[in-house]
Amino acid sequence: MMARNLLVSVFRMPTGRRTASIISAYLRGCPSVSSHHRRPLSSRPMSTDNSSSPISISSRLIEGRALRQDVWSVFNAANLPADCINLGQGYMNFSPPSWVVEAANSALATTLPNHYSHPKGRLRLRHAIKNFYEASFNRSLDVETEILVTSGANEGQYSVFAAFLEHGDEYLASVIFNGGKPVYVPLHPNLEGDKPSSGDWTIDFDELRRTISPRTKMIIVNTPHNPVGKVFTKVELEKIAELAKEFNLLVMADEVYDCLVYDGKQHVRIANLPGMWERTVTVLSAGKAFAATGWRVGWLIGHPSIITPTLAASTRIVFCTNSPLQEAAAAGLEEARARGFFEQQLEEYRERRDVLLAAFDKVGLKYCLPEGSYFVLVDISRLKFPDDYPFPETLRGRGRDFKACWFMALEIGVSSIPVSEFYCEEHCNIGENYARFGFCKDVDTLKEAGQRLQSLSKYLS
Repeated sequence: MMARNLLVSVFRMPTGRRTASIISAYLRGCPSVSSHHRRPLSSRPMSTDNSSSPISISSRLIEGRALRQDVWSVFNAANLPADCINLGQGYMNFSPPSWVVEAANSALATTLPNHYSHPKGRLRLRHAIKNFYEASFNRSLDVETEILVTSGANEGQYSVFAAFLEHGDEYLASVIFNGGKPVYVPLHPNLEGDKPSSGDWTIDFDELRRTISPRTKMIIVNTPHNPVGKVFTKVELEKIAELAKEFNLLVMADEVYDCLVYDGKQHVRIANLPGMWERTVTVLSAGKAFAATGWRVGWLIGHPSIITPTLAASTRIVFCTNSPLQEAAAAGLEEARARGFFEQQLEEYRERRDVLLAAFDKVGLKYCLPEGSYFVLVDISRLKFPDDYPFPETLRGRGRDFKACWFMALEIGVSSIPVSEFYCEEHCNIGENYARFGFCKDVDTLKEAGQRLQSLSKYLS
């Protein structure tokens, strides 16, 4: 999806055009707009030599850094010990709920769901989305004009970019491919004290205002935030909303972790704030909601003036989304309340979070208590490793956190993701003291990982 930096991005357009600004609740190096799984930027040099082919490649692949080796490739399971526990990537090692899987099987066993769906999404799923989300959006939703089913949250975001961005300049692939230039404003950590939380990562709103120019077109807000786990407060979102209204900006609200908010924190939808429905598109995901990240089913909710042009773009990008898995997602939403599914799932994730955090407490590593999502940022600044450790060539030129995460994966047997990769080059130093660990695994796996992590004590200063 798009999770990217802890920041605010501004898409710059050529002179005379408007740009797009993004406040990304992604901490990705320059948080960004691409999802989850949005591919982060890499500082590793990239070869642009296409001499082996008589056909030249698009400059967008170079300018958008799409050819760079990303962190997911570096820390791929194939490059790590076979018994390494993967807490780096955000996918589960358990199945979706049984009744959702059964709905998928039933759809596959019948005829119509095995063929094209309407580009808007299957009507059953759109009605399920309407019935499930109307209460949290405080309004009646029109299944024909205000809901769009997409091939994962990432494709939904891409389609919005295609619908609204003009020709522009460089940076992240999914933005530059659609003419935008992201300009980033990072979340700043204020982590004094023994028990900081993800809420201690804050926006400098003066900095955000200075970033907005006459060419700014869009702000992207990711809450709950990946990878920080921050749940933006109503006050913070109101300040963002005021800037959006003052400068006439579109807001993309990436809320794919809206069902994972802990400790009584409140998830606030920026679309519900005064004057924001007409300028906000909310991005949501069946993959996060039902532990089915490989299904690639998501949806957008917004005003017809946003959904209509986005539908036009999406129709030409994918035409329609996987039909049988739309039926399964519909069943999930239809039955979730009666089954108490999201309340139970939240408690299960809270238990997983607490199991992993207890391991960090025991070994003496400081972390930011996540208010939402299924990631935790751990301070690895005290981790020491030999200067002559045999790091692979792929880490050359990367931040210290890359080496720390590689060292932990090989020596401890638990993999994580270096946080500097979520940032643009200008801000990557903010992330170099942190590693992202995911707790979207079963409890037994997390307990085993916790036991292995105790071996870090001998490498801490």
